[in-house]
Amino acid sequence: MERAETFEGLRPLLFSIAYRILGSVGEAEDAVQEAWLRFERSQAEPRSPKAYLSAVVTRIAIDVLRSARVRREEYVGAWLPEPVLEDPYADPERAAELADSLSTAALLLLERLSPLERAVFVLREVFGFEFGEVAAAVGRSEAACRQLAARARRHMAEGRARYAADDAARGELAERFVEAFRAGDVQSLAALLASDARLVADSGGKAPQWRPSFTGARQVTAVLAELAALFDAARCTVECRRLNGQPGAIFHDRDGRVVNTWSLDILDGQIQTIRTVSNPDKLRHLGPVADAQAVFEDAARERRSAAAAQDG
Repeated sequence: MERAETFEGLRPLLFSIAYRILGSVGEAEDAVQEAWLRFERSQAEPRSPKAYLSAVVTRIAIDVLRSARVRREEYVGAWLPEPVLEDPYADPERAAELADSLSTAALLLLERLSPLERAVFVLREVFGFEFGEVAAAVGRSEAACRQLAARARRHMAEGRARYAADDAARGELAERFVEAFRAGDVQSLAALLASDARLVADSGGKAPQWRPSFTGARQVTAVLAELAALFDAARCTVECRRLNGQPGAIFHDRDGRVVNTWSLDILDGQIQTIRTVSNPDKLRHLGPVADAQAVFEDAARERRSAAAAQDG
């Protein structure tokens, strides 16, 4: 019973470590569960359950990531991390590191690192583990881990986006953007997009989409206008939500099931990137998932009926 209580107290931390290494809610939850099974079976009593379990879940996540990379190379279209509504682990002393590392943009930067670099960066730079603990977790010397951390920091710094400091302003802009989408206000949508704005879509080949990405305000505005009309015809709803610590939105069908999510990168008062996830396998942890194909077919029928009524 005491081990179970200890483990449950550490579960938020273990999930947060695994999720940042893997970018997958399901895989992170599986890694945490496997860590519990190993902890439960272990005969020895670790001096520090936190260090022991963090090391176990890290090793499991590294092994999973190595096999997952093969699957991601074969993935249909753009691959994006699974969106999360909140980070279950909170540490006021490392709030900035935790928030920054949870963003979709940061998780995509982590994808560029090797599994070992990624694990070392997460443990050291995000969660503040000592190098001795990091070395024990990944099975490398402290000197090697220092080199891995330096290399990882360099790669992350090279690609890191510069987010505006005013989080409230970004949230307000996201609300205006979503409201313009609800209203089908194309001019307002266009005005809020950066000239080189991008829309990146992850369907995994399991939901309708035109193509994985669009670049430039004109292209993105055209796609958004078409989507707004389709969602309106299908009577979908959209709500502003924070996803991965950043402004975003969740779309639901008329029965309240999740259709897709948006994560918004905002800089200098403009939308820089919209990342949308519609792969149903990546949305199940958010609630019941809609059949996106059925939603779009329903929208097409509604539009045909409306057009026929006008012609009649």
